[in-house]
Amino acid sequence: MPSSISRRSFLSATAATGFLAALAQGDEHKKKRVAFLGTEVRTFSHAQHFLDRLTQGYPWGGQHRAPRVEVASVYIDQFPEGDLAKGRIAKHRLRQFPTVEEALTLGGSKLDVDGVVIIAEHGDYPTNQKGQTRYPRYDWFKKTVKVFEDSGRSVPVFNDKHLSTKWDECVEMVEDSQRLDFAFLAGSSLPVTWRLPSIDMPYGAKLSESACVAYGGKDSYDIHALETAQCMSERRAGGEVGIRSVHALKDNAFWDELAKPEREVSRRLVVSALSRSHNLPVEGGYPTAPVTFEWAREVLPETLGYLVEHDDGFRTTMVLTDIRDFNYAGYRTDTDEIVSCQMYLPMPGRGSTTADFFHPLTDHIETLIIENRAPYPVERTLLTSGMVIAGINSIHQGYVPIQTPEMKISYQAPRESLFWRT
Repeated sequence: MPSSISRRSFLSATAATGFLAALAQGDEHKKKRVAFLGTEVRTFSHAQHFLDRLTQGYPWGGQHRAPRVEVASVYIDQFPEGDLAKGRIAKHRLRQFPTVEEALTLGGSKLDVDGVVIIAEHGDYPTNQKGQTRYPRYDWFKKTVKVFEDSGRSVPVFNDKHLSTKWDECVEMVEDSQRLDFAFLAGSSLPVTWRLPSIDMPYGAKLSESACVAYGGKDSYDIHALETAQCMSERRAGGEVGIRSVHALKDNAFWDELAKPEREVSRRLVVSALSRSHNLPVEGGYPTAPVTFEWAREVLPETLGYLVEHDDGFRTTMVLTDIRDFNYAGYRTDTDEIVSCQMYLPMPGRGSTTADFFHPLTDHIETLIIENRAPYPVERTLLTSGMVIAGINSIHQGYVPIQTPEMKISYQAPRESLFWRT
């Protein structure tokens, strides 16, 4: 009898220990929960791209990867014709809330998620006199901050694309993240997509100028082009120190400026970047002549450029013109060479159906929330947001140079390369 009791006690104790261990292991591996805030979910809207990847997963390393976080709540602001939000919510059994605040608190009184994803791109929102769309990025961010303050704690936040259309709002967003000590990540998919060839700017390189030749419109694709350049420029010796002016120029005025003797490096970089493009203007299936500055000026007359002067003498030349890809070139003074590549963005309808360049940015969002750290500094997007704002101001004021003494944003880029390898 004693041995039987001892054996029964032993088995009971072992079972209890195993059960507790299993519970502990379950807690340890429980997915972080995020609140997803989106403007509209329709085919190829940014909210569709991110919501699908965060709920269904995405291909990674030659196989399907399940989401590494759980979408605990969604707030969707608009439901246009062709809406997909209702179907996605039903498919994944998501909890939908009528306000930003309730999405963060799961209907309670305090913050009840582990991260916040703000995708405030696309949708029907007002446009100001400068042509900037006032998406609710800043408004939703401030509502998020208020929930953090009321709850006495904060969690990581991701903000898609540029921070806001006003510089003081951009600065306030970053300062809020510092004041409340939460990890803050923002920006474009361009810095982390594939590159052709698969290269990075050597860390600490003596770089004097960067150029990006891309496509699209102001206050829209200019942020993508500027982040394409900045993710390389920030790796230069001494890091980023901020900018002192931005000058927008259009069409002949832009090409005339680049033709000046002091813009010889800029011309070389624009030609090098164009030489990486897969979408040059052609006649009969091929460019009419070798890619040169003179050829580019002739076949790309409708062009918008931003000429950015940094506080350390560094230059950024951004070009939006009639091509369909994002191409980078930078000049190294220490080796007298140009480093160039294409940031590969296979858009649906032009060589792809699934916009896979959102995969690596989704991976970084998941890392932000799981590890409670931003993989790269939000100061990059603070500065590129400022470049966009100054560029728009230059256009609005008649294409004059805009001085930016308030944009002395200094930061160091991580040494690690964070773009998607092929």
